[in-house]
Amino acid sequence: MNSPDIFHAAGLGLGTGLALIVAIGAQNAFVLRQGIRGEHIGAIVAVCAISDAVLIAAGVLGTGSLLTAAPAAVVVLRYVGAAFLVTYGVMAARRILKPQALVSAEPGPSGAGRSGLAAALATVMALTWLNPHVYLDTVLLLGSVANAQGPGLQWWFGAGAMLGSILWFCSLGFGAKLLRGFFARPASWRILDGGIAVTMVGLGVGLALGS
Repeated sequence: MNSPDIFHAAGLGLGTGLALIVAIGAQNAFVLRQGIRGEHIGAIVAVCAISDAVLIAAGVLGTGSLLTAAPAAVVVLRYVGAAFLVTYGVMAARRILKPQALVSAEPGPSGAGRSGLAAALATVMALTWLNPHVYLDTVLLLGSVANAQGPGLQWWFGAGAMLGSILWFCSLGFGAKLLRGFFARPASWRILDGGIAVTMVGLGVGLALGS
């Protein structure tokens, strides 16, 4: 195992990991919204990155084979995740229709309207671990590609994928503050929550239908 092989495996892991993570999804939508509001970003980014690291490590260790051996568990998780996503989407839609909910969604200097840390972490954990796609993509797909790199190189691939996750969630969470000027207007929050509602409900229906 030489340096070019290591850099190739790590670079491939970085690119593959970003290709799977950088997409419009429930988890990314939530991180973006929290980043714009400036609420608990460090903790949320840490949960997302650590969760991905655990899932990627599980894939490298070969846990993905367990998913193929227990399809019933994936089906159950799919319906639970679908119900959660649709519920979250409906909540986002309600924020558009209720002015008081929209106003309270905007964080003030006194902390008014801020959601609790426990609630935010519980939501991001659910959006991460109740999504069966994360197991199929991160554990099964990344794990398969990692183990195809050859002895010793699979962990370099996994390290690259983990780095991609850290870079993405840090950029999404902490970079969202650049959009705060635009979201100083209530109409902008309606647009964001409308997009989140459509995304969440669409993903939930897609999961329930098995797509």
